[in-house]
Amino acid sequence: MKNTLTITAAFLFISLTCLPRLAAQDTVDDWKALSQETKRLNDAAKYDRALVVAKKALAIAEKNTDPDPLQIATSLNNLAVLYQAQADYAKAEPLFQRSLTIREKSLGPKHPDVAMVLNNLAMLYKAQAEYAKAEPLYQRSLAIAEKERGPNHPEVAMVLNNQANLYVAMANYTKAEPLYQRSLAIAEKAHHPNHPNVATGLNNLASLYVAQANYTKAEPLYQRSLAIREKALGPKHPSVAVTLDSLAGLYSTQADYAKAEPLYQRSLAIREKAHGPKHPSVATILNNLATLYDTQANYAKAEPLYQRSLAIAEKAHGPNHPNVASILNNLAQLYDNQANYTKAEPLLLRSLNILEKALGPKHPGVAMALNNLAQIYEAQADYAKAEPLFLRALTINEKLLGPKHPDVATGLNNLGGVYQSQKKYAKAEPLYERALAITEEALGPKHPNLAGMMGNLAVNYRYQGKYVKAEPLLERSLAIVEKALPPGHPQIAAIMAGLAENYRLQKKYDKAEPLFQQALPMFEKAVGPDHPFVARCLGYQAQLFKDQKKFAKSEQLFKRALTIRENALPADHPDIAESLENLAALYRETEHNDKAKELEKRAAVLRTHQQFSFPLFRRPPPRGNL
Repeated sequence: MKNTLTITAAFLFISLTCLPRLAAQDTVDDWKALSQETKRLNDAAKYDRALVVAKKALAIAEKNTDPDPLQIATSLNNLAVLYQAQADYAKAEPLFQRSLTIREKSLGPKHPDVAMVLNNLAMLYKAQAEYAKAEPLYQRSLAIAEKERGPNHPEVAMVLNNQANLYVAMANYTKAEPLYQRSLAIAEKAHHPNHPNVATGLNNLASLYVAQANYTKAEPLYQRSLAIREKALGPKHPSVAVTLDSLAGLYSTQADYAKAEPLYQRSLAIREKAHGPKHPSVATILNNLATLYDTQANYAKAEPLYQRSLAIAEKAHGPNHPNVASILNNLAQLYDNQANYTKAEPLLLRSLNILEKALGPKHPGVAMALNNLAQIYEAQADYAKAEPLFLRALTINEKLLGPKHPDVATGLNNLGGVYQSQKKYAKAEPLYERALAITEEALGPKHPNLAGMMGNLAVNYRYQGKYVKAEPLLERSLAIVEKALPPGHPQIAAIMAGLAENYRLQKKYDKAEPLFQQALPMFEKAVGPDHPFVARCLGYQAQLFKDQKKFAKSEQLFKRALTIRENALPADHPDIAESLENLAALYRETEHNDKAKELEKRAAVLRTHQQFSFPLFRRPPPRGNL
């Protein structure tokens, strides 16, 4: 449920004005009061009570002796919005459609109020990944708004923004960018450069640049958005919290955790004060802050935040809402990172079950859940369970998103990984190559995701001893991330360490050693000196010293790597066994056989629970918004 970093501005609750046909003023007042109370309860995330009130408002409108069709249409729209908030799309859709039919009949097919219902119905289809249904509705809504309101009206800006959000979901960034830019220009012209609506446009355009890894463009837009909102609304307004969360997400993506953490904390404090400690928006920030700690292997801080976030979401939305599934997914990833698969698996199964029921079996969110569950099985070397799940996830995304979507590339990459884990390198290679081609076409030749795909293909070559084929991929991968990401980013360190290991295996020690020496302090600074990533890099460097017969240096690094893993990971984690085996091999080579034998015994016990151990820069498990 990590925040999407985009803000969808929609007329969720249609205007309560223009009530010409109600015969009795007390009926008018009752309906109006109920409609206003519905909106208040929705804003407070009290959805169950809001539904009761909204149904009463609709009943009054329908049972009036001289019913006003526009009032009925408004109540239908507002009730549909509440069902959509609860992910009850099957109930929401016919209400939106009925509201649309009434307004078209009463006002004509080109009235601005018709455009607003079209916009809401399009948002419903987008939430269900029915993009082919959503796009023409946005286009019709935009055409109506432009003709009836004029091309520079704020309602036009709102529809442009929402249509751009649709294209972002489809990874069609070239279509999205001019729409965001036009929406922003309208807001600046219609209001003034420091209006909150301008801040919304800046935030959305920045989020597009983040998706494209254009962080240098994104950051100043977020900062300007934040400054506008703080000045216009005050430093403790909930809208300020939205931009704080977005900017924190940017810094987290760049591994600038020291900048991200206080922004998340400030956002959390604002939301708790504005909405109370049990509001769904509080759950969102708790989840995001937990993910930040999880990324840094600070699992003790992350776990209670995920658990509190989950409790809030379950109470606010019920136990079967997609937002609940998202938090379950992220909590499961926390346990996965600790190799606690017995805790992770039931959470992922529950998340998958929720999403299949709420969104249908062929939604991209279901594909993500299938992918994450498959990775749990792959980690336990249960390839028979993992492979069909990866295949099903890939099939869903190919059908819904098209064969050239970045999510399809991710699916191909993951399927390649499960074949690689089984040493089926020939099956893995074309999948990695296709994933690489899709990513380069969709995101461009300089995107960090492309570097990751190259790294995975290089690893596939390396496992086959094709070090010469792996080398240029790793070198290009490193050049991409060094240019795209800030200095010291852990992805730079990971690829640098992978390239150094490739040099080591070719006995190019003079090239390998300086890269290891650069990578290690990067990891230590980015994630702390006691992170498992640091242990992996230490192990690689220790192998280099062992190859060079520098046994004292090798022993020191192997021991430190072992200590980090024993302190950071569960006692039966396979990476601990790997460290024990590496140190034992060193002792065998230096004829300290008693020491070696003891370590080998310990490792053998752990290997009875053996799970697959991933290379340093293997794909990260997907997280976030499902």
